[in-house]
Amino acid sequence: MALASDTSPVVPKEKTARSPFSEFRRRFVTRRAALASGFFLLLMLAMALIAPWILPFGPDEFDYRNTLSGPSALHWAGTDEFGRDIFARILNGAKLSMFIGFLSVTIGAVIGVVAGLLAGYYGGWLDSIVMRISDVLFAFPGILLAIGIVAILGAGLTNVIIAVAVFSVPAFARIVRSGTLGLKETTYVEAARAAGAPNAIIMFRHILPGVLGAVIVYFTMRIGTSILTATSLSFIGLGVEPSVAEWGAMLSTGREYMLAGKWHLTFFPGLAIFLTVLCFNILGDGLRDALDPKLDDN
Repeated sequence: MALASDTSPVVPKEKTARSPFSEFRRRFVTRRAALASGFFLLLMLAMALIAPWILPFGPDEFDYRNTLSGPSALHWAGTDEFGRDIFARILNGAKLSMFIGFLSVTIGAVIGVVAGLLAGYYGGWLDSIVMRISDVLFAFPGILLAIGIVAILGAGLTNVIIAVAVFSVPAFARIVRSGTLGLKETTYVEAARAAGAPNAIIMFRHILPGVLGAVIVYFTMRIGTSILTATSLSFIGLGVEPSVAEWGAMLSTGREYMLAGKWHLTFFPGLAIFLTVLCFNILGDGLRDALDPKLDDN
């Protein structure tokens, strides 16, 4: 007796739902340039942190027998006019530059995000005031605005951070305001409002997560711009003290010896600035692509 063939339908296996973080990670790992940029930045920061234990010279250690010497096996990037090791000073400057960039952008982001949320959610006269202040700040090029603030407050690390933070505020405010205007009329926000949720809960729990992706992307790219602005201020003498191991100050000192053929005094600090700013921009592009599902090409 022949057995009846199995004609039961084949039920396809359900795909396991991925969390938002796993989706982000899946898309981000395909951006090799962004991964390489992030690895370079982490490597530079790690080397800067452990430099005092792995380098034979400190950033402020003088070697008067090897002043203005070129790159060698002893001094990989050469020495400056006081015999200080340029490579050690570049790594020390990496800590300072990243600290300035991260802290200043964080301050600007916090103020800008709060201002943008309030302006977009409440509208009216509050929106007009925030946007007009942003327009005034946008009327000045970033570096000129920073120069004006430092010229008023005076040179120094703290004032450089304040100056860079101020010109970061309006961009964050506009990004968040634009997203808030689009999200505050959505169904889930209306449902939260109808349920009696306070305005603060609606803004920070329901609206802010929707604009956080754009804030993260701009935050990453803004760090590179802030580092460039801070080094520019130090280059023209409005930043940190000239004796401090900071990239802009090193460039300012090294330009005096360019005609004497001491190219290494400006080449290596300039290369550090170029690579760091470039990597932050590439990393920001990668984060933008990974956070936007519309750009998923897999």
